[in-house]
Amino acid sequence: MRFWVRHKSRTRLRVHLDKKHLSFEEAGALEEYLKKLPGVADAKVYERTADAAISLCGAQEPVLTAIQKMDFEEVLLLPQESDIQSRQLNAMYREKLIMKVTGRALRRLLLPQWIRIPWTVLQSLRYIRSGLSCLRRGRIEVPVLDAAAITVSLLRGSFSTAGSTMFLLEIGELLEEWTHKKSVNDLARSMSLKIGSVWIRADGQELLVPADSVQAGDEVIVRMGNVIPFDGEVCAGEGMVNHASLTGESVPVRKIAGDTVYAGTVLEEGEISFRVRESSGKTRYEQIIRMIEDSEKLKSAAEGRAEHLADKLVPYALLGTGLTYLLTRNATRALSFLMVDFSCALKLAMPVSVLSAIREAGNYSITVKGGKYLEAVSEADMIVFDKTGTLTAAKPRVADIVPFCPVQTDELLRIAACLEEHFPHSMAKAVVTAARERGLEHEEMHSRVEYIVAHGIASSINDKKVIIGSYHFVFEDEGCIIGEEYKDSFEKLPDCYSHLYMAVDGKLAAVICIEDPIRPEAAEAIRKLRECGIRKVVMMTGDSERTAAAVAAQIGVDEYYSEVLPEDKAGYIQQAKARGEKLIMIGDGINDSPALSAADAGIAISDGAEIAREIADIIIMADDLNCLVTLRQISTLQMKRIYRNYRQIMGFNSLLILLGVFGLLQPAASSLLHNTSTIAIGLHSMRNLL
Repeated sequence: MRFWVRHKSRTRLRVHLDKKHLSFEEAGALEEYLKKLPGVADAKVYERTADAAISLCGAQEPVLTAIQKMDFEEVLLLPQESDIQSRQLNAMYREKLIMKVTGRALRRLLLPQWIRIPWTVLQSLRYIRSGLSCLRRGRIEVPVLDAAAITVSLLRGSFSTAGSTMFLLEIGELLEEWTHKKSVNDLARSMSLKIGSVWIRADGQELLVPADSVQAGDEVIVRMGNVIPFDGEVCAGEGMVNHASLTGESVPVRKIAGDTVYAGTVLEEGEISFRVRESSGKTRYEQIIRMIEDSEKLKSAAEGRAEHLADKLVPYALLGTGLTYLLTRNATRALSFLMVDFSCALKLAMPVSVLSAIREAGNYSITVKGGKYLEAVSEADMIVFDKTGTLTAAKPRVADIVPFCPVQTDELLRIAACLEEHFPHSMAKAVVTAARERGLEHEEMHSRVEYIVAHGIASSINDKKVIIGSYHFVFEDEGCIIGEEYKDSFEKLPDCYSHLYMAVDGKLAAVICIEDPIRPEAAEAIRKLRECGIRKVVMMTGDSERTAAAVAAQIGVDEYYSEVLPEDKAGYIQQAKARGEKLIMIGDGINDSPALSAADAGIAISDGAEIAREIADIIIMADDLNCLVTLRQISTLQMKRIYRNYRQIMGFNSLLILLGVFGLLQPAASSLLHNTSTIAIGLHSMRNLL
């Protein structure tokens, strides 16, 4: 590929490709390719200029050589994850902004005043209508103030002032709309379903197939704890479906044959199969967009206070205008109150700040589903961790299989994998992965699989009941026994592993030893969280006291609780909240979902159960707990920015009003400075916090 180096330094390169411009698809594919090159920390491709800005974390020469050898046609054929829609959105709003600024400049340069004046009056009608509409509803809000300022300017013959005011208001509206749509688009894409494979029923058998191969009319099977991947109609089974991800209603809805199910909802209980109605993800994406735009989830308490204060100040501005005119009999000074208001800046800066923080979190592989959750993270002084898959490695592995019956270990593992592959838990995935690595394939040989939350799995094979799960489930709940000849082996099971027990017809058949190493960054992440203001760190797990104590000692938590059930975790969080604690919960399994819902902010690890990701308020997509530290830093800095914006808006605009009232500043200059400061604060609020 031919290219020219426009600029280079030790840590940065800017190259120009041998093209006039790039399409959105070409720019997205090239950007993705460059980001994956060794030695590249980040890359940004500009479709208009066909330039690429590359941040380096290694030597320049290998990167330049890779670009030179790159086959652009092959790059376009690579699987893309880049957001083409986001590029199109940015391009559209850049065009709008350029057209608006260029249009105003040309009108002022080319049109005579006798044409510009009627144009200004015509443009003002939109704002005046909006203000009158507010008054008809009995509300005195920002549109009333804007309409009053423009109307007074027109009546005084200050057409230039009225035109400048409207132009700056339009620019502010455009920037706010741009930032809002971009943030909503990024957020919706990150919340869209990312399901790799699904179970379908074909020719009387259950088959695991890629989700993108499913067609309308296929019969898809969904079991408890899984997300429903497509819209469709239930054809068999019965279940309770949680619609919270689409409607916000957390009470599950009973679904039976003939009922409609929707992509993105979660099957909390039971098992259903349904005929796929629409295999495209477009429906789900559009639903999320509507949900975000209509939902109050995006609004933090700080945003609510800003909007309330903005509207509350409008009557005082109008009162100030009237009093100033009565006392001074000077319309110019009275106009200062109308030309400068706090509302515009407050209503622009706060939402932009929050949405920009959500967007920035997304750059670090953190999906935040609303502004109030960022605020909750910034205020939290306590964190509750689940252990398995959260503090320990997201991918535990099978270390050993200890048989307690005369069946070979490979056959025991095959049976265990046959059951476990239906359920999205990290321990289950470890068993399935171990069977796959040993080349142990199987047909579905069991009857209906039943999952008992936080306990295990029950089914039957050849009319024999097979159960697999925790010690409590197998021995205490199910009353299984150990053969006399195997009791010594049972006592000698290694303590360094977590144990998964499998029994057939009431007798222990095997113990699968799971190696669940602690995440290497766990202790450091907890230490950094304390430095960020977290006062108390708690670990809760369903594992034994012995395992829990060993993990707690290594990572340095303040408290730990072992052998807890899902309701115990949720109960602990509710009690802590009743004491006035502000806390967040981090988990990854089906059994964590009640606690995730109960916390001020529930955080799910992306590799965990789908129901946890759907219920959680925040999802960490990266396999690194240091993302929690990044999230805490972004949320804290965001709240500082919001309060700083408050002070700047109130202080600067109050100064402008005083200067205008005392005749030291003309209304046109006040309007210009006010609107310029509003845009400046809005643009600053769009900058990255870290």
